[in-house]
Amino acid sequence: MDHRNANLNLTAKDIAAAFAESQWSRKFPPLLTVDQAAELLQVPKATIYDWRSRGLLKGCCRRVGKHLRFFRDHLVRKAMNEGI
Repeated sequence: MDHRNANLNLTAKDIAAAFAESQWSRKFPPLLTVDQAAELLQVPKATIYDWRSRGLLKGCCRRVGKHLRFFRDHLVRKAMNEGI
């Protein structure tokens, strides 16, 4: 049985509003590094790498050369609505 409350799901509008203030949009731009993604979700950087290697962050990140970049809004939606 799914115990998540559908009323708590964030919409694109909710996420945009959360990053509307310039201090937050500067700290967490739309495209995040691994360090920024870890800070945003308040988890260790190693956890981000672990989640990605296990396929838990599909649709949230892309490899750019040797670097991972995370789509901030997709990452927030995944963490808050679907759970990781």
